[in-house]
Amino acid sequence: MLALVPLVAIIALVALVAAVVWIVSRNEAEQARVKLATDALWVEQTLRLQMSVDEDMLVRQALEAASGTSSAVLDTRTRLHIASNPEILSVVWHDGSGRRTRALPNAGAPGDDELVALLAKPGARGARPVYGDVADDGRVTMGLALPDEAGFVTATVSLPLLLQRHVPWWIAEQYGVRIRDTGGQDFAARQLLTPDPGNPSHTISFDPPLRGTLLQITAYDAPQAIRSALLFGVIAALAAFAILALAVLFGSAKRRRAAEAQLRGETAFRRAMEESLTVGLRARDHDGRILYVNSAFCNLVGRESSELIGHSPPMPYWDPAWLEEIEARHRHLENSKAVPQSFETHFRHKDGHEIEVQVYEAPLIDATGVHRGWMGSVIDITDQKRAARLAREQDETMARTGRLVTLGEMASTLAHELNQPLSAIASYAAGMTNLLGHKELDPVMLRDATGKLSRQADRAGQIIRHIQDLVKKREPRFLDVHLDEVIVETVAFLNADARAHRVLLETDIQPVPPLSADRILLEQVLINLIRNGMEAMADKRHGDMLRIRLHAQGEHAMIEVVDQGGGISDEMTGRLFDAFASTKAQGMGMGLKICRSIVELHRGQLNHRPVPDGGTAFLISLPLASREQGNDAWAA
Repeated sequence: MLALVPLVAIIALVALVAAVVWIVSRNEAEQARVKLATDALWVEQTLRLQMSVDEDMLVRQALEAASGTSSAVLDTRTRLHIASNPEILSVVWHDGSGRRTRALPNAGAPGDDELVALLAKPGARGARPVYGDVADDGRVTMGLALPDEAGFVTATVSLPLLLQRHVPWWIAEQYGVRIRDTGGQDFAARQLLTPDPGNPSHTISFDPPLRGTLLQITAYDAPQAIRSALLFGVIAALAAFAILALAVLFGSAKRRRAAEAQLRGETAFRRAMEESLTVGLRARDHDGRILYVNSAFCNLVGRESSELIGHSPPMPYWDPAWLEEIEARHRHLENSKAVPQSFETHFRHKDGHEIEVQVYEAPLIDATGVHRGWMGSVIDITDQKRAARLAREQDETMARTGRLVTLGEMASTLAHELNQPLSAIASYAAGMTNLLGHKELDPVMLRDATGKLSRQADRAGQIIRHIQDLVKKREPRFLDVHLDEVIVETVAFLNADARAHRVLLETDIQPVPPLSADRILLEQVLINLIRNGMEAMADKRHGDMLRIRLHAQGEHAMIEVVDQGGGISDEMTGRLFDAFASTKAQGMGMGLKICRSIVELHRGQLNHRPVPDGGTAFLISLPLASREQGNDAWAA
């Protein structure tokens, strides 16, 4: 029973407040109705007064016309009245037959023909003006006969202008004022909003002076109803809230115990998740002091959490060989904004072996939104780096093997090419020996022969050095390279091979800025593509020309090697750059794969397309990038 006392008290309080609100709301509604009726009567009196003023103007016009006042004086007084009472659209004078004699303004507003015909009848006399019917647009005409049947004068009044002029702003802000007929058709209205039909309104007959018209004033809203509904709603909400609070109070102890048990379970579950992760987690404050580590991080560095938590830099797992770089990164992280960061670094295991790790640092934000430090995810990439280095060494070996295979295939051609300068050297040496045997030695002839011998020796040396560069094991070196020179030297190196294949090498070289590249690797790509083209033209050809073009396209240098061979079958198109895919019977299928790897090492692309007249075009696209980008690509 005691538990029901608060509920009964709340219900009694709500009932008492509701009663007070109902009484107050009823009084407010009654006051609003009284105020509406008072304002409606005030508006009616104001409009009737203004209509009387306009009627008096007609009466004065008639009396002054009968007393002999000139038309000019009457017109001046009429203009003054129209200027101060803009609801008067026009004033018109008629003769006894109803014909207009003059009007102000000169054109005059359309009048009421029925009223004019009525006033033109003999004996249509009266002391006050007579009103016609109200037109649909709110115009109404009133007329008054002049004494001695000298005619009559009419005035057209605009009811919309009448309301606009003489209904004050403080009325218009509260009510909508309308003049309408008994059928509900509006002739004139002054309202800022469209009142709701259900809002309080007050209607007064406006006949006379206007036959069959009503003056209606409607409030824009019913504030007392809104306030009452709002108060009742608030009271009901408070009562419901109080009852709900009691219900919640009764069950709060049970829910609190359940929440605590669930919280303990969630904490244990999250701890189990953190401990089961293979990614090391590490939380640090802005000074670098470790706040938290999970078991994966401890296993990574070979230390217990008690050794690490609370430890400040330098950390025991930092690699002494990378200490300067790690400290510089730590200082940068202290001064940087709260944005995620990623970097690679080196740790030292407790047993002494080196660990390569990838660290992802994210801002550590507490429950209040304050940046407390950094949360790091540490991934061991030692095996991944080792595999990448092994793959790079294999690519180097494959590229070198490809160069050796290419030179082996060109051995006879290179021997012939090397034999030419050697034969020339032998010939010049024999000639010089003969010259030295003559008694009269000609120094000019001897100097000429010596120069030719030296040039042939240089030519032989160039061939040997070129071969040596191709077969020598070396690290890629990215330097500024002029592609036009690379193409010219490569074509000169392959001219002998081209003659053996009965192929003419043609170059179309346009100016291209130098780019960062490894000259020997690019020569290897060009040698492979040009020799592939010559071999493709050996069996089936559509011409004897193999073209090498160089031009710039946007931010890229484009090299095209276009042969006139039999082309590439549809079956081979999709796997042309795969390992061990070859269009040659004796080919290993590694040449184009090596070429693509070299081009991608330079951040470029190697593609091919068929030539409409027959043959294949290989396209090399190389970015005009900086040397640092090339070196970064190789290091990656």
